[in-house]
Amino acid sequence: ASEQAELERAKRSFWRELPLLMVAALVIAMLIKTFLFQAFFIPSGSMQDSLDLNDRVLVSKQAFRISEIERYDVIVFDAPNGEEARDENLMEAFVRNVAESLGLSTPRTEFIKRVIGLPGEAVEIRENRVLVNGVAIAEPYLRAGVNMRDMDAVTIPDGTVWVMGDNRNISDDSRSFGPIDVDSIVGRAVAIVWPPSRWGGL
Repeated sequence: ASEQAELERAKRSFWRELPLLMVAALVIAMLIKTFLFQAFFIPSGSMQDSLDLNDRVLVSKQAFRISEIERYDVIVFDAPNGEEARDENLMEAFVRNVAESLGLSTPRTEFIKRVIGLPGEAVEIRENRVLVNGVAIAEPYLRAGVNMRDMDAVTIPDGTVWVMGDNRNISDDSRSFGPIDVDSIVGRAVAIVWPPSRWGGL
C-alpha cells in the first residue's frame, strides 16, 4: 500500500512539475535563438538548388564574431528596406518566438542570400556571369537555366556586402535593393538540419 501511495505521489509530482519543465525548455530555446543559434525556415525558392522551399537551416549568430565574412557565405540578414513587423500582443510574440526558435516558421523580416561582393570590390554582370573586379567568379551552386541581365559595375561601400540568391531568375537581392549593411547580418547558415534526407553543411 505504501509503494502504491508513493507511486501516486510521484505521478502527481510529475504532472505538477511538467508545466515548469516545459517553460524552462522554451526559455532555454529562446535564449539559444537570441545569442547562439537559430533554426531558419526557408520561405521561398530564391536559394534553390542549394536550399529548397521549407528546408530548415541552422544559423550561427557568433560566426562573424570569430571570423571575417567571406565570399560565398550564406547569410541571414534583416530586411534591407526597413520593413517592420506588425504590432502584436504578448501571447502572439511568445508563440512566434517559440516557432522561430524551433524552425517551425521563418522570421518575418529576415532574408537569406549568398555573399558575392565584399567591401571595396566592384561587382558587375556580363554575358550571364558575375564579375568581381573584372574577373568572372566560379559559381557551381547556380541553378540550371539561370539568366541574368547585364549590370554595370557597382563598387561595394565599406561596412556593406553584395548578396544574391542562387536561383537568380526569381531572387530579390542586391540587384534590386543594393548592398546590405554588415550590421544587419543575423548570422551565417552553417548546415541544413531538416529534412533528414538533406542533412549537411553549407
